[in-house]
Amino acid sequence: MLKTPHSSIQETLTRGVEEIIGKEDLETYFKENRTLRIKLGVDPTSPNIHIGRSIPLLKLRDFQELGHKIVLIIGDFTGTIGDTSDKTAERPMLDQAAVETNMQNYIQQVSKILDISKCEIHYNSEWFKDMGYREICRQADLFSVNDFNARDNIARRLTAGKRVSLREMLYPLMQGYDSVAIKADVEIGGMDQRFNILAGRTMQKHYGQRPQVVMLNPLIEGLDGRKMSSSWGNTINLMDSPRDMFGKLMSLNDEFIIKYFTLLTRIDRKTIEDYSAHLANKGNPRDIKLKLASVIVSQYHSETTAKQEEDYFIKTFSKKELPDELTVVTPTSHDLITVLLESELASSRSEARRVIEQGGVKIDQTTVKDMAYKVPRGSVVQKGKVRFVRVG
Repeated sequence: MLKTPHSSIQETLTRGVEEIIGKEDLETYFKENRTLRIKLGVDPTSPNIHIGRSIPLLKLRDFQELGHKIVLIIGDFTGTIGDTSDKTAERPMLDQAAVETNMQNYIQQVSKILDISKCEIHYNSEWFKDMGYREICRQADLFSVNDFNARDNIARRLTAGKRVSLREMLYPLMQGYDSVAIKADVEIGGMDQRFNILAGRTMQKHYGQRPQVVMLNPLIEGLDGRKMSSSWGNTINLMDSPRDMFGKLMSLNDEFIIKYFTLLTRIDRKTIEDYSAHLANKGNPRDIKLKLASVIVSQYHSETTAKQEEDYFIKTFSKKELPDELTVVTPTSHDLITVLLESELASSRSEARRVIEQGGVKIDQTTVKDMAYKVPRGSVVQKGKVRFVRVG
C-alpha cells in the first residue's frame, strides 16, 4: 500500500499539467492507495530525446517517487508508421532499420530522469507484429472517419487540399491498443496527443478494461520560438554535451525563462516566483538565465560540471575572451561545412547549413553565412556562443 502526502499529490496533479480527463477516478485511486500503472509511449523517430520530452518524463518521475509503476513503451512498431498529431504535412514511413538505429540509446537517455530499474519497459512490436486484419477491423469499427478528420491539423490539411493517408488514420488505433496491452491506469502525453490518448480510453472499454485517466502536459517552445521539434532542429537534447546544453539555454528567448523553470525543472515554486518577480522588476534576464542553464545542466550532468560551464560561459562570452585552450582541427577540406562537420560543431551537413543560414557561425569574431566560405588556417571558428575550434 502507498503512503502519499497530500502536498505531493497536489504538485503531481498540477505542475506541468494542462488537462486531466478522468480526474475524479485518479483522486479515488489516490484515496484507495492503489499502485497505479502509469504509461508513456515514445516513438524513436529521431536518435535524440529533447528536453521538451522531459515534461512527461519528469511527470513519470513524480509518480515514480510516489511509489507507482512506470510503464514505458518504446514504439519500435509505431515508429515506422508515424504519428501525424503535430504535423502539418504527411509524416513519411520510416524503415525498420532506421527505427532500430534511433532507439539504440533511448533507455540510456530516459535513465537520466527515471529510475529504469523500477520501470516496466515494452516494445510495441510485442503485440503488433502478429496482429491480423480481423482484429484491426474490429478496432477500426470503434471510430469514424469524421472523428479523425475533426482534428485541427487534419482539418487544415484537408482544407488546403493536402494528402492525408489512410495509414495516418491507423496510428491512434495502435497507440490506443498499447494501453490495452499493458493495462494502463494513467497515460501521460502532450496536448497534441489528446486524440490518440483518448482513443486508448475507447479501446480499453471495448476490451473490458476500466478507461485510463488522461494527463496532458503543455508543449514547450524551442530555441527559435516555435514548438520544440527534432525536425526543426531547435532542440536541446538530453545527450547534448554540457557546453552545448549550457550555450543553447543561454540563447533562449527571455520570455520563456520562467516556463522552462516550471516545466523542465523541479525547482520549488517559491524560488520560481522570486525569479519571475525579478524579471518583472526589470532585473537582468541574463542573471536568471544563468541560473536556469546551471540547474538544467546539473540535472543531466552534475553540479560541478554546471559550475565549470557557467564560468566558461562568463569568460568566453560575457568577457569576450577566447578559451585558454582551443581544440585544433585539421580538416580534409577548408570549406566551412566540412570544417563544421569534421570539428564536430555540426552533426550533419543539414545542421551545418542551418546554423550557417541562421547566423550561428563566426570566423575570427565575424559572422559568416557563405556556405562555400574557405576557412583560413589559424582561424578560430565559433558555433553559437560557447563552442570554438582553431583550424590547422
